[in-house]
Amino acid sequence: MSIKERFPDGPEPLYLVDGTSFLYRGFYAYPDLQRSDGMPTNAIFIVLRILLRILREERPKYLGFIMDGKGPTFRHELFEPYKAQRPRMPEDMAVQIDPLREAVQLMGLHLLVSEGVEADDCIASLAARHKEERPVVIVGSDKDLKQCLDEQVVLWDPAGKREKVTTLDIFCEETGLTPAQWPDFQALTGDSSDNIPGIPGVGPKTAEKIMAQAATLEDLRDGGAERLPDKLRAKVTEHMEKVFLYRELTRMRTDCCEEHGLEQLRVQPLHTDDLFDFLTTFEFRSLARDLRSMVPEAPTAAEPVAAATGQASLFGTAAPVPSVPPLTLHKAEQPDQLPNPDDALVGLVSMDNGLRIAVQSREEIGSEQQYTGSLPELIDYLARARTVVCPDVHDLLRSDAAWDALPLERWFDLSLAAYLLNPEERNYSWDRLHQSLFQSDPDDPEGHEPADLHPDAQAGAALLYLERVRPKLHAANLETLLRDVELPLLPVLAAMERQGIHLDKQAFRAFLDEVQERIDELTKEIHELAGENFNIRSSQQMAVVLFDKLGLKPAGKTPGGALSTANQVLEKIRSAHPIVEAILQFRMLEKLRSTYLAPLPRLMDDNGRLHTHFNLTATATGRLSSSGPNLQNIPIRGPQGKRMRACFTATPGNLLAAADYSQIELRVLAHFSQDPALLDAFAQDEDIHSRTAALLFDKDSPQAVSGEERRSAKTINFGLIYGMGPQRLARELQVPLSEAKSFIERYFERLATLKAFYDTIVEDAATHGYVTTLAGRRRLLPGLHSRNQQMVSQAKRQAVNTVIQGSAADVIKLAMLAAHQDTVLQELNAPLILQVHDELLLEASESVALQAGERLVEIMQNVTELRVPLRVDMGVGHNWAEAH
Repeated sequence: MSIKERFPDGPEPLYLVDGTSFLYRGFYAYPDLQRSDGMPTNAIFIVLRILLRILREERPKYLGFIMDGKGPTFRHELFEPYKAQRPRMPEDMAVQIDPLREAVQLMGLHLLVSEGVEADDCIASLAARHKEERPVVIVGSDKDLKQCLDEQVVLWDPAGKREKVTTLDIFCEETGLTPAQWPDFQALTGDSSDNIPGIPGVGPKTAEKIMAQAATLEDLRDGGAERLPDKLRAKVTEHMEKVFLYRELTRMRTDCCEEHGLEQLRVQPLHTDDLFDFLTTFEFRSLARDLRSMVPEAPTAAEPVAAATGQASLFGTAAPVPSVPPLTLHKAEQPDQLPNPDDALVGLVSMDNGLRIAVQSREEIGSEQQYTGSLPELIDYLARARTVVCPDVHDLLRSDAAWDALPLERWFDLSLAAYLLNPEERNYSWDRLHQSLFQSDPDDPEGHEPADLHPDAQAGAALLYLERVRPKLHAANLETLLRDVELPLLPVLAAMERQGIHLDKQAFRAFLDEVQERIDELTKEIHELAGENFNIRSSQQMAVVLFDKLGLKPAGKTPGGALSTANQVLEKIRSAHPIVEAILQFRMLEKLRSTYLAPLPRLMDDNGRLHTHFNLTATATGRLSSSGPNLQNIPIRGPQGKRMRACFTATPGNLLAAADYSQIELRVLAHFSQDPALLDAFAQDEDIHSRTAALLFDKDSPQAVSGEERRSAKTINFGLIYGMGPQRLARELQVPLSEAKSFIERYFERLATLKAFYDTIVEDAATHGYVTTLAGRRRLLPGLHSRNQQMVSQAKRQAVNTVIQGSAADVIKLAMLAAHQDTVLQELNAPLILQVHDELLLEASESVALQAGERLVEIMQNVTELRVPLRVDMGVGHNWAEAH
């Protein structure tokens, strides 16, 4: 019998899952479970198996998945040795956290990561807040959670050898205590797992005797201790003051996580396709089968599960939850069967079974209809509308080039609007935006309330979302950015995706064979140097070989306390033994093989071209990313990078032209900061790194700078843009920390305007809550006001990085728009085919490729005006390496 069936007549229970506890349990339960490439997956597998079971058997309406955040909590401030004996989280567990969090959200579950408190405190707070109105099921096994038990709160452990449910009655019967006494009891006995000492020599039996004489620590202090035997009384009295501190450590708070309301905890529809992709990627075949069996009947927020009847309840009775009548859809095969769109707002949402359409005129949203007719006829129909509101215009443009015929000024893209308002959200799918309509929104303008909208409505929901988001865009001054940059970029990206880039399959095959041959040689060499065969991809086995068998001196530890074999650690001991150099070479080539050489040829179309997907809403700074495959991480430097790019070619009779902004971020920095040294260097077209090195190393001129000094200056120039601190700078330059600090101090001393500029950015961000880029893009920075100094430092780095890198992203986007619309390039039949960071790539016939490249340079250099000139390097060749 499911837990839910035990209380069928009450309000929908709230499930609170102790995510961190299950992460640890899963990790140690199946220590050898890993993906075929060696990535550990044991913790992810166990947690997802539990969550799928809960979704399948319990069909929860409200569920929170709570995990511990990083950094110390208030308990560490109270008691420095708190949990001090625990080793750091094992590296193989740490790498599973982010994928697990992604999967939890793909399951439609609310993820809550605690800050300054522990996950248990958030669970206790949510349970205390909601137990008066509905049952609360805490999913976990931590003994501390027993203090949450109440008439309306149960503790359920579905993951043990035998499922266990602990109610208030069961707890009281087993312990003779109330949940309120549990922290006092734990304070007396201590907790070795948390490094809480307790009273020496007092175990559970003795603690029971103490609490039989004094129900609370206050009672014990105020006379209860006098009733204890002399020996025990002396022991208790000696530690009386400390035991109150121990109780503060064991007692959970009930006043935190107030920002997580019930509506945020509502279970949302599964992101089915993405979740299947996730399970496939991590090779969870059994979980994929479980999910497939669930999908046809999976409950959604729009389909409340009917209450069962006839079962005994743990929590009493209440009225059943009413079901929602199904949405009635009118089907139309011809546009003339649809409402009149003239000068109206039209909601348009693509569903698996066709397009959903709703028309809003005179502030009223009409009935929703399903269109299954001709696409060209529909586009003519939509062209009559004032605005076509769509959750993801890019997806439509990708699906069929016919959509290009709808004038761009007709579109309003909801995902782009949501992204611009909060670029940290990361999830702008229609499922996520749709569900937000059924959550409280204090900024919602007057108009349709969520209650007026059927939960299954899609096109009508798009129109309602527009009403909510448009005033926010206006208030944030983001309408121009959306209208003039982001939205016009969609057809540019779609055209580039359709074009793709040609791949020389034979060259790739030859490269792969050479790399595989060298990997095999290195494998043999590493095993010979080690004196034994071992799994080179296993960090644990490698650590044993390097540090135990060969006796190399460790140069770092993992977050979990184990000896690290990460690349940056091995770099420090590169010269200690020939095996280290061989391992680093092996890893570099193996990454090349597994990430690019093996998979990319399988993704080619029949014409030998790769078609990436450009993502406009994936980064908080505004930079584009690409996926399926990711062509923005193709290696650039070194012989391997050049060889890789040589495999990307023009088709016969064509050439590639590659145009790359030179030091765009430093030029943006000079523009904003107005630092005299930077402005002068760029105005004189000097080498900026040599100019900086001359300032840092007291040289008479840039010509007097050595190559090593220039490399150091270059590292500092770019590093400080990306928020590099002294520790990382020391690693990058391979110098002592004190020298790295001295470099930074001297840098800001010689370039004093930069320090003032950085400080101004942070001060403005703290005042306004965000920073803006050249084009008006905003990034919210709530971390600046955090109590966690690590988060504050990170937010400061993000503030500077966003202004500089985000503005550089604005410039390249403007260049892409201008190049796509340029009549000269159109006449030359020279379309853009790829964008990689600050570089644009086009393909044209051999006779005009150089002319097209020169025109592209002209466009890029004049697309916007900065205080320093924009400079573009360009090359032409039969392949990307020649052109780059």
